[in-house]
Amino acid sequence: MKRLSLLRHAKSSWDDNVKGDFDRPLNRRGREAAVLMGAFLDENAGAPDCVLCSSAVRTRETLELMAPLFSARPHMEHSRGLYLASPPDILGAIGAAPQQSAHILVIAHNPGLHMLALDLADPARSSAPDLGRLAEKFPTAALAHFEFDIDGWNTPLRRRGALRFFATPKDLAVEG
Repeated sequence: MKRLSLLRHAKSSWDDNVKGDFDRPLNRRGREAAVLMGAFLDENAGAPDCVLCSSAVRTRETLELMAPLFSARPHMEHSRGLYLASPPDILGAIGAAPQQSAHILVIAHNPGLHMLALDLADPARSSAPDLGRLAEKFPTAALAHFEFDIDGWNTPLRRRGALRFFATPKDLAVEG
């Protein structure tokens, strides 16, 4: 059994004087969401043992805020290739990850991450309410968590994933 968590970077700022999209930092709301989602991931799926993260500023900052909340320190790789990557590019990075990894976390961008999540889900093995919500949108800091009955990450994953949960910071916000 292998586990894959797909996380879209947290909310970034358009207000700062940055050179371009790649260099946009997180805003206050994004920093809060990254902490919230890091704790949620560790509590509900366990710490990843491998993290594949886009090298864009907002994805790196998301990981920097999440990682201290993990119960174990994962192997971490930053890749320019995950910046605005297509589903095949993200799958390529997953397939090249250490095969012994039991739980991989990918932190990347839409639209590729959203398209990949929809492509991985086996509707017969997935949470129907969560799959319906995932189909609608994959907002910033959203987390889709899958389980696969596979031995290695270089196995074809399309329509083989059981979506166990789809969570957003809004789902976890404490009201009051």
